[in-house]
Amino acid sequence: MLMERYELAKARVCVIVNAASGRKAGPAIAQRLRDRLESQVADFQIRAFGKGDDLVAIARGAVADGFDLLVAAGGDGTQAAVASAVTGTDAAMVVIPGGTFNYFARDLGSGETVDEAMKIFDAPHLRRIHVGEMNGMIFLNNCSFGAYPEILKRRESIYKRWGRSRVAAYWSAVAALWTLRKPLQLVVRADGTEKHFTTALAFVAKSAYQLEVFGLEGAQDIRDGKLALLVARAQRPAPLVRAALRLAMGKTARYQDFDLIAAEKMELETVPRHEYVAHDGEKTWMDSPFKVRVRHDDLAVLVPAGNQGRQQGSGMS
Repeated sequence: MLMERYELAKARVCVIVNAASGRKAGPAIAQRLRDRLESQVADFQIRAFGKGDDLVAIARGAVADGFDLLVAAGGDGTQAAVASAVTGTDAAMVVIPGGTFNYFARDLGSGETVDEAMKIFDAPHLRRIHVGEMNGMIFLNNCSFGAYPEILKRRESIYKRWGRSRVAAYWSAVAALWTLRKPLQLVVRADGTEKHFTTALAFVAKSAYQLEVFGLEGAQDIRDGKLALLVARAQRPAPLVRAALRLAMGKTARYQDFDLIAAEKMELETVPRHEYVAHDGEKTWMDSPFKVRVRHDDLAVLVPAGNQGRQQGSGMS
């Protein structure tokens, strides 16, 4: 994995931050970044966003305005939106985690907390990594169909009532699985083959770290530059909840709970065609078929000197 020293003093830096984040964390992080960077870079600006704002458009505007480095302060959804603007350009991004799970930051090895991530600026190095793309949309961790988008909907209501926490997130998953009604009809075309599934849950994974956290297979495939599609064998609530419990205890078995398909690109066709898709913690209505691929070495990120990342599975080079 080749890395090069990043000349921070020559960079025009734009911080993208959620101004409406809980407990005023976003504005506080933005101020810390201003204190740390403003006098050390060629140009410094903060662009805040709030509920309902088009974050991808804000990030693309920063790239179009000539900023060399976008600092994405927030959770996985924020990171993915900024990555969508930076991927395939001459700009780079740096991850400052501010969400509940922060899978991308953890997979990248850039730090799980704001304090850890701020160390990147002490001796920043540039690394190029792979990202996933589905129907033109960039994703960093996963895209999922079936039960998981409903889990995210349930999670939002639980967060509003009980606050943001990992316990609340896990409880929302169990609650959503119990209320699952209709399974998903899925056709997968990859590497010249076609397979048909009836499933309650399917997801395309790009994060090797996330798969290993949940005890799932496919991490090595991601390290090899592929995507890992996992299709739950369960079709109804009870067996899916049992599979989720095995997953929580690290007892998931590939052929017992999930089928795995690994490929650099694939096409997914669903019934219903108009599908509610979860991607990096966000939700979007999209139309089948879904064309998914790896974009190799197409995103530039900053990491601390000597940090090789937790996973070569991130597609880092």
